[in-house]
Amino acid sequence: MSFSTKIKVLIPFFFLVVSLETYCQNTKFKVTLDAGHGAHDFGAVYSGRIEKNIALAVVLKVGKILEKTKKIDVVYTRETDVFIDLIERANIANRAKSDIFVSIHCNANKNTAADGTETYVMGLSKLASNLEVAKKENSVITKEKDYKQKYDGFDPNSPESLLGLTLMQEEFLDNSIILASKIEEQFGKLGKKLRHGGVKQERFMVLHKAYMPRVLIEMGFISNPIEGDLLNSDEGQEELAQAIANAVIGYRNEFFGDTPLEIKELKPSRRIVAKPVVKDTISQNNVPTTPVNATEVKKVEPKKETSNAEIIYKVQIGVSPKKVDLEPKNFKGLEPITIDSNKKSYIYMYGSTTNYEEAKELLKTAKTKGYGSAFLVAFKNGEKVSIQEALKL
Repeated sequence: MSFSTKIKVLIPFFFLVVSLETYCQNTKFKVTLDAGHGAHDFGAVYSGRIEKNIALAVVLKVGKILEKTKKIDVVYTRETDVFIDLIERANIANRAKSDIFVSIHCNANKNTAADGTETYVMGLSKLASNLEVAKKENSVITKEKDYKQKYDGFDPNSPESLLGLTLMQEEFLDNSIILASKIEEQFGKLGKKLRHGGVKQERFMVLHKAYMPRVLIEMGFISNPIEGDLLNSDEGQEELAQAIANAVIGYRNEFFGDTPLEIKELKPSRRIVAKPVVKDTISQNNVPTTPVNATEVKKVEPKKETSNAEIIYKVQIGVSPKKVDLEPKNFKGLEPITIDSNKKSYIYMYGSTTNYEEAKELLKTAKTKGYGSAFLVAFKNGEKVSIQEALKL
């Protein structure tokens, strides 16, 4: 065989190997971890407690825990004390094609008695306290060069600008809420106060441009002397990191359709004596309709009439503003394909089964075909419900 012939044979083989290696890398669950602030942007600062340092320390600890599983790829927006534009943080996650995006921050308030955790998803809220948190975190963009041009005249202090941040990726909202709920559930196991239910909706620029399930975590108040010192301590950061990692692993176990990973039992070395979570001074009519403290959810028994409800699982493989013919050739050979729609886009789903284990196999098939961001969805009597709710029925 001539040298040129050997080259012609080896080149396709080389690309096949590279493709297989790339596929194997892409089959892992991938999370982008974002440490808020950085460099000249200190975030909140109280009595020597600096938000940018605490956020980075926790992010690195979360990443270390997740990387030890060998089943989760971790992407960092920053691993050192550098400043990253908000839009670039989201772009890092988008380019990596991450399955989820987790932005980690600390809260602060002039009222130094304020304490507790909050986890936000991208959405609209009428709650004034939520709006103030969003304005505080979004104000970071004023530290960026040419921010008015980059963000199309966005003013972080203007309610009108915040109203302009519409939810661009509505199909990710349910999964974002589930992830946020898992995080707050883990915080609850640490004895943390979950402020007003823990899970909230608001318009954060860093979440706005990330096209995947995404959350922003406020781990606690560094302005509170007790909670702030715990946030600033190595043991406190280890506890928070394990809680966040547990939530990420729990989300991965539920949606990724692979062998479940072990979730480490939380054993806090030091509990914060928190006020009862169920009591709140804010009217429940103003709280977004999102999942609340998991300990409360577990007490609610399913209604008997739902036991006969038909649950259908499908695999969501994509969303497009254009309608595509439901032929296998248009979906890499997958069939059957069904379509749902909202006012803005068409949602394409693969397969249909009443069995959760079969659904996970369908998810694996979709991923092998190249739909790396596919995830499971569930319907009860034709109405979309969360996977958590479906598994309880």
